[in-house]
Amino acid sequence: MTAPAGLEATSSYPVRLLATLGQTWRRLTRTPSHSRRAEAARRSSRHALAITAVIAMVIVALMFMLDASVIQLMPPRGTKSLWPVRIISDFGKSEYVLWTLLATLAITALTLPRLYGRPRAILIGWGDRLLFLFIAVAVPVLVGDVIKGVVGRGRPFVGGHANPFNYSHFAWTEAYASFPSGHAMTSAALAFAVASLWPRLRWWMTGYVIVILATRLVLLAHHPSDVVAGALVGVVGAMAVRHWFAARRLVFTIAADGTVSALPGPSAADLKKVARAAFAPYEAPSARRL
Repeated sequence: MTAPAGLEATSSYPVRLLATLGQTWRRLTRTPSHSRRAEAARRSSRHALAITAVIAMVIVALMFMLDASVIQLMPPRGTKSLWPVRIISDFGKSEYVLWTLLATLAITALTLPRLYGRPRAILIGWGDRLLFLFIAVAVPVLVGDVIKGVVGRGRPFVGGHANPFNYSHFAWTEAYASFPSGHAMTSAALAFAVASLWPRLRWWMTGYVIVILATRLVLLAHHPSDVVAGALVGVVGAMAVRHWFAARRLVFTIAADGTVSALPGPSAADLKKVARAAFAPYEAPSARRL
């Protein structure tokens, strides 16, 4: 998210808003310009392939060795006492996560045309990070939804038995949308994206993912292999989005060895300054003199 260059403060609010949105789109879709993007692509590709190969073997092993036995240990579907687990599980629901991020993005976009100078620059940095979070979650979720419909794996006990090999390919129904887990994709993608921006939060986000994955098993929504596959899709998808941003010099930078790291972002104190600047026009004259 960025500011329209050369736009006068006297321009109308709608004009400034449309110019801001247009400039953001152009920056997001422009030709990659970072000189080290090739190194980053090679490094990310190696990591993605290694992760995929290892996790793929884990998924196959789970299907044959643990899926059926694990889901038989879980309480019956619809158990009333599991309502707290259902609430916790919703924190990994793609619709809730994406709509929350989109609403925050909308507030940021609507506020940006009102600001100038330093507050505008701070909010641009914040908006770019929100945009990264949203796309990093949306891309793997969309890809995963296609995989769900194509694979058509039955959810636990669909058909009346603990059969991890119950498939109806191209079914595109909720009952046969077990592989991969959407909640796992969402939580893992969000965790990877947040940890990429704020590395100090990586262990908190890892715990968040583990909790969401566990709730999907307890609620008999997925087999163990489903949640592992979902986490894989989420991480690899978010990794690809991070490279897209880094190659365009957005939010991230690339080191000589291809390592991608986040650029310094706005602090909490900076965002408070933005909030004061955004709401200043609405303050009473006496309050502004204080």
